[in-house]
Amino acid sequence: MTYDLIIKNGLHFDGTGAPAALRHLGIRGGKVVAVSESILDEAGCREVIDAQGKWVMPGFLDTHTHYDAELLASPGLKESVRHGVTTVTFGSCSIGMVCAEAEDCSDMFTRVESIPREHVLPLLRKTKTWNTPAGYVAYLESMPLGPNTTAFLGHSDLRVSVMGLGRAVDRDARPTAAEMQKMEQVLEEGLDAGLLGLSTMTTKWDKLDGDRYRSASLPTTYARWSEYAQLNKILRRRGKIHQGAPNIVTKVNTLLFLGASLGLFRKKLKTTLITLMDVKSDGIMHRVVGKVAHFCNKFLNADFRWQALPCPFEVYSDGIDLVIFEEFGAGQAALHLQTEMERNQLMQDASYRRWFRRNYENKFGPRVWHRDFHDAQIVGCPDTTLVGKSFGAVADERGIHPVDAFLDLVVLHGRKLRWRTLIGNYRPHRLKKIVQDKGSVLSFSDAGAHIRNMAFYNFPLRMLKLVQDAELEGRPFMPIEKAVWRLTGELADWFDIDAGHLRLGDRADLVIVDPKGLDDTLGAYAEAPIAEFNGLMRMVNRNDAAVTATVINGRVAYRAGTYAADFGLAQGYGRFLRAGEHPARDAQASSLAQAA
Repeated sequence: MTYDLIIKNGLHFDGTGAPAALRHLGIRGGKVVAVSESILDEAGCREVIDAQGKWVMPGFLDTHTHYDAELLASPGLKESVRHGVTTVTFGSCSIGMVCAEAEDCSDMFTRVESIPREHVLPLLRKTKTWNTPAGYVAYLESMPLGPNTTAFLGHSDLRVSVMGLGRAVDRDARPTAAEMQKMEQVLEEGLDAGLLGLSTMTTKWDKLDGDRYRSASLPTTYARWSEYAQLNKILRRRGKIHQGAPNIVTKVNTLLFLGASLGLFRKKLKTTLITLMDVKSDGIMHRVVGKVAHFCNKFLNADFRWQALPCPFEVYSDGIDLVIFEEFGAGQAALHLQTEMERNQLMQDASYRRWFRRNYENKFGPRVWHRDFHDAQIVGCPDTTLVGKSFGAVADERGIHPVDAFLDLVVLHGRKLRWRTLIGNYRPHRLKKIVQDKGSVLSFSDAGAHIRNMAFYNFPLRMLKLVQDAELEGRPFMPIEKAVWRLTGELADWFDIDAGHLRLGDRADLVIVDPKGLDDTLGAYAEAPIAEFNGLMRMVNRNDAAVTATVINGRVAYRAGTYAADFGLAQGYGRFLRAGEHPARDAQASSLAQAA
């Protein structure tokens, strides 16, 4: 028996949480065909990887990305693959590229996800030839994908395609009976095509770009709950997922999402929301909502999961270009303006500054950002004497208010002023509680979005580091096997996709991790250009000692810091994975039935 690929001498994790063991894996035709305690015959094998001292595990899943635009230009999605991610999900937070016209998709996507419109809109106009779920899936299947892909149908995308953008963001407009029927029909078609479910968003600070309806909130936020409830009936009946976001400022409507998930007198609804995080602005809320979710799942027959990030949530900004400023009026007013000149005029106005200070000093209203410029460090500035200082420290030196110090520097330096702040997951002991929470799933990177603001492409590796460090310190809180399961098999099973396991007969999506590479470089700052976006620089992760190889559908896509020669070219490595389809499991069940 010959193999296409042999991975020998590795500590094998199968993604189920079972104890790891030294095994030798044989791969042929994109499948795992041997998991052996004995050395495999290497005769005729095209490639052999010696994984001695390494961990061999299922490829990671990233079920919350915004790669929708980047995929159109660069379907290899290298920044995820280099960190061992073999399956990604598009269509998050109600935004997608499935149904609406090119300009509508661009206006919904670019400001919210902080990707320049001048790159996204021309790309959409050039490539978008579909406006149905089936057409979108066909497009994905025609692309030379890097990782495997899955997708949600975005409610904003759906709503706009049926109602038109103008009516979809009109507070007084409601879908007619015919329009509601059309939305239901398209959702059914999306589920038939293999989409995971529907994504929504109820946080009002996500705003439209462009000139037509600039600064209107996303269309999904104008829907009444009855509209969601009507679409939830379809998801509930078909066992699909509602991916959403509560109003993360007030958080009150979390109760509506929880209520929709309950299955006391009906079929429960799979529901997942962003995000379970220990934010500096509220150190208690994550404890409450995590426990409530667990209670509902255990005692009220709900199927509810918070999405969680297993590392500190640190964000960067060029000037004022950061989504956290959308959560209060003065910040929204500045981001509404498209040119630096207009913004500078506004930020120099005395009445505007008083308004900004009132928003900044309002410590009692609900918020996500802690609004403390003493906790915001300058990391890049033409005036190098300021680098390393906080805006608060600069204000103290100058005898002015921190808001004035911030606005003065933004006016003077614009986007050349780069700074950072830590929003959440800042307490290690609380972070360890979050990643153990039974009401959470560990998958929330926002990869492909906020490209100048943050980089969590390697979040699975950071989870493994968190667990390994605790073991090395003599204070273990979770076995490595369970951490691997949380990053792979648990996600695949809950999202009902054919991924996340590395057993005999499974598709050969895997990553080889060197535990010695799980070091502090995982959290280090790095930048790299996006060639397809005219060299636009973005934040990335660079920790190439951690991942020895990434294998997708049995082919080595990335190894030792280098991509395969044909990666991202005509054939591609990944596939579109349809929700509910499990070829290996179905084939095994069929064989057992025939044998019986």
